[in-house]
Amino acid sequence: MAEAVVMESSTPPDLDELDPSSTLLDLTSYQLHDLDSVELPPNLTELDLTANRLSNLDPRIGQLSDLKKLSLRQNLITDAAVEPLSSWNALSSLEELVFRDNQLKNIPDVSIFKRLLVFDVSFNEIASLHGVSRVCNTLKELYVSKNEVTKIEEIDHFDQLQILELGSNKLRVMENLENLVKLQELWLGRNRIKVVNLCGLKCIKKISLQSNRLTSMIGFEGCTALEELYLSHNGITKMEGLSSLVNLRLLDVSSNKLTSVDDILNLTQLEDLWLNDNKIESLEGFAEAVAGSREKLTTIYLENNPCAKSPNYTGILREIFPNVQQIDSDVFS
Repeated sequence: MAEAVVMESSTPPDLDELDPSSTLLDLTSYQLHDLDSVELPPNLTELDLTANRLSNLDPRIGQLSDLKKLSLRQNLITDAAVEPLSSWNALSSLEELVFRDNQLKNIPDVSIFKRLLVFDVSFNEIASLHGVSRVCNTLKELYVSKNEVTKIEEIDHFDQLQILELGSNKLRVMENLENLVKLQELWLGRNRIKVVNLCGLKCIKKISLQSNRLTSMIGFEGCTALEELYLSHNGITKMEGLSSLVNLRLLDVSSNKLTSVDDILNLTQLEDLWLNDNKIESLEGFAEAVAGSREKLTTIYLENNPCAKSPNYTGILREIFPNVQQIDSDVFS
């Protein structure tokens, strides 16, 4: 109930009641149309304007020379509204800029920010990554999910990038990833990708290609540091190319067209295995196939496979995995 009251409030906070030494101003969910009635202390380092109704950027923000984090998530910001950004020299030390869930159609010109670490323009109407080349090469996290992007481009200079989120776009090809030598997380779910191409990346630890158009798992062999691999909701017919992924802890190949469990004998670190909603007929040979992770595995999903109808299905799996804590929706103490 308290949350509802906050959401409906249209009164800006009384800054006199705030700690005068505080450098954080959180105006989340005040439904503000502008900041005319709000004082912006010059020593602010963080300004959170999430969930308001702002359609323009208050020019006073451009004078906050100590500002490190600025969030305008879930507002009504358009391309025209962000144009002043490119001349806000006082903000050149900004490290985190969030425009998630607005009305942008293009990547804003943020070249003024020379130390940017996090840039988020997810949930907009952006059709191209054109302009992302102007984002400084200090960037560590780039979020452009839930847009209309059709091509991975203009990211060659991001040699410090650790997280790239491009899920829920219109991508068909994995490309231009070669220079992202420090990339640890790559999120490409809900696109139209048919073939895995990681362009030689070695350090990556998490990859999501859920809900694409894959029919093969070939392409991950060189990613020996990989710890989490999400491939659910594709058209994969065979488990292959996995034997070198000796650091894998989580493998999700649910909702595919698999008929057997293969190529995971070497995965001794595997803790979570999601195989539900496939076409695996029998548990015969299953113990041998997963012998490497016998002691380590704690979670396995096999429901909605023909083999899940086997007599004593749960008992057999508990025998195979002595330390299992969850089988499908059943959790064991």
